[in-house]
Amino acid sequence: MKRLSPLLIALWFAASCAVRAEVTLAPLFTDHAVLQRDQPVPVWGRAAPGEKVRVEFRGQTAAATAGADGRWIVYLEKLAASAQGADLTVTGTNALVVRDVLVGEVWLCSGQSNMEMTVEARPGTWQANTRVINAAAEVAAANLPLIRHVRIAQTVAAAPADTVQTSGWEAASPQTAGGFTAVGYFFAREIFQKLGVPVGLVHSSWGGTPVESWLSPAALASRPEFGVVRERWQQNVAAYPANRAAYEQAFAAWTKAEAAVTAEAAGATKAAKGKKAPAGDARAAWLKKNPRPRAPRGPGDPWTPTALFNGMINPLLPYALRGALWYQGESNAERAAEYHALFAAMITAWRAHFGQGDFPFYWANLANFTVGADASGASWAALREAQTKTLALPNTGQALAIDIGDPKDIHPANKQEVGRRLALLAKNRVYGVMGDDTGPTFASATRESLPAGAGAARSTDSGQALRVRFTHATGLIARDKPVQSLEVAGADRKFFPATARIERDTLLVSSPQVKEPVAVRYAWKNAPEANLYNSAGLPAVPFRSDAW
Repeated sequence: MKRLSPLLIALWFAASCAVRAEVTLAPLFTDHAVLQRDQPVPVWGRAAPGEKVRVEFRGQTAAATAGADGRWIVYLEKLAASAQGADLTVTGTNALVVRDVLVGEVWLCSGQSNMEMTVEARPGTWQANTRVINAAAEVAAANLPLIRHVRIAQTVAAAPADTVQTSGWEAASPQTAGGFTAVGYFFAREIFQKLGVPVGLVHSSWGGTPVESWLSPAALASRPEFGVVRERWQQNVAAYPANRAAYEQAFAAWTKAEAAVTAEAAGATKAAKGKKAPAGDARAAWLKKNPRPRAPRGPGDPWTPTALFNGMINPLLPYALRGALWYQGESNAERAAEYHALFAAMITAWRAHFGQGDFPFYWANLANFTVGADASGASWAALREAQTKTLALPNTGQALAIDIGDPKDIHPANKQEVGRRLALLAKNRVYGVMGDDTGPTFASATRESLPAGAGAARSTDSGQALRVRFTHATGLIARDKPVQSLEVAGADRKFFPATARIERDTLLVSSPQVKEPVAVRYAWKNAPEANLYNSAGLPAVPFRSDAW
């Protein structure tokens, strides 16, 4: 009996814990939450196996019995929008009350740093010197308590997780809005001002991460060609111990050298006695030539394929949403050829996992940016093209940022316009506010002879040019100067700068250096000058007519 007593005690303790197990709710069900209107609303959590759970909200009651694994879920019937907060009550062996719950429009906001970037700069983070245009004024004016935001903690998980830490839901105010995703906030403000209903933002992003981190395990296994992603990461993990040792050695040497340079600069500054000391400039030059060594990626890294879906998306399933907003792609530009298939698989899988059909999925097409290490000068152009190809999926849309970026800053400050352009998509396609939501989009290019006197558009004595036709091109205009960033090539595939004449909703494009043009490109660079628009002021989608 003495031998059995510890086992009996353990069994008794486990049984008593199960009896007393408290009902818990999934992480998004906290005070000030926003629930999705006009569609069934799942509410779920955990309890003791077999425990009966009752959920009450706005006159509805729904009940469930926890399964053998302790999971339970109920579905509330469709709810009308409500700006008046109400209590959501969950009762089992204990009672939970979630207060001030609104009903309106819920959007998931995800991606990398340009989605993570908040309205206000955050000292002590990568965003310390990254600011949204007029950030102080935007924060001061953020008295919009019906716009609410919840931040999902950045979490890596090896397998799909059930729960995750969150910031809790916060209503937009001058005290809170500075910490909201800027793209999401400006999107929500446009929607709220038009519809007048609560808007909830579920913010789940992580700067510097690739799309494969956000794929579900099922999505990564869905196509044979994705095996290269798994193999590449496995090789990375295998090499990690050696890479880590080399990094630590390099970092120690760098730290020692940096300290010496800093000391030398400090001494030179002191000797200058208030005069300008060139030593400070010398230190900056040294740092530019000798950047801090970067730690290698390995186990537990956010670049692990599926790790961020597991840790930051799976715990949200199947929260009722209207749709998703996405700003990502910079970290995949070096392998742009892979992106379209991975991105399409991610969207398809997220929709399947949430179980709410092909909900709207809108993204920001990458802004103009000079990529210093890119010899081709067009890796981001290829990534933008991969994003555009993904429009083949149903109920998708993209907002261009090709004309509002900063070639010297990977984080464009004009998040207001990105949010506005994303909101145009939602207003037109979801909320029935009719209007243009897309800029001129390449449709075809055919060669034709120009009439006599065609002027600058004439390329040769025979007047050969390419007629470029678009969709969404009503009122085609070039802003401030003739159309920029055009190129044409002949059969030899050598591209030369080209000029164009706007004829109604088409371009007539030619170059004196190309007698028989067969291909045309527009804004096909990392940081082009893009000045072609339609009458709605929306920029033309960068394009190429070739597949070279």
